[in-house]
Amino acid sequence: MLLYLAGRSPNPRRVQFFLAEKGIEVPTRTVDIGAKENRLAEFLEINPRATVPVLVLDDGTPIAESIAICRYFEAVQPEPNLFGADAREIGLVDMWQRRAEIELMQAVQFAFRHVHPAMAEREIPQVKEWGEANKPKVLDFLGFMDRELAGREYLALDRFTVADITAIVAIDFMRVARITAPEEFTNLARWRAAVSARPAAAAGA
Repeated sequence: MLLYLAGRSPNPRRVQFFLAEKGIEVPTRTVDIGAKENRLAEFLEINPRATVPVLVLDDGTPIAESIAICRYFEAVQPEPNLFGADAREIGLVDMWQRRAEIELMQAVQFAFRHVHPAMAEREIPQVKEWGEANKPKVLDFLGFMDRELAGREYLALDRFTVADITAIVAIDFMRVARITAPEEFTNLARWRAAVSARPAAAAGA
């Protein structure tokens, strides 16, 4: 088994955070995206989409996409469960995981990839207007999170889940996208401090 990662990238960090919470250790290999190692024929045979992370199982099966990899390890080692323990919990975690991924992480990535000059060669075409248009979308979702967190400690359930991982990784990535959470979002700040204090949060950071 081998897990392909990339330094300081949001999606690989999600998997590293998840594995650290589970206490699972997996051999890893770093792919240098800046040097375009993800575009080499050797890597494209593993993942034709040229993205990381990718988990290659012992039988050679590749599993790409961060949440798919996390679900694999949840099935291998169900406890501590991070996707929910019963039908109700699974539904709530999946709902918040999807919200955090689509409305927050994706918007932050668009704001970064379409505005930052370093991404001009990779994001073709780079549409700066689209990148800027996503910044208020991020702030809108952060406001929604702040209101929801007024009534509970974590995002989906009364305990930490994969939805919290996706959200905190996206929020931490806001720095490179030059997006700042408003100071009045105090519930968000309290949640962010608690999640960031978890030992597993240092994985991949």
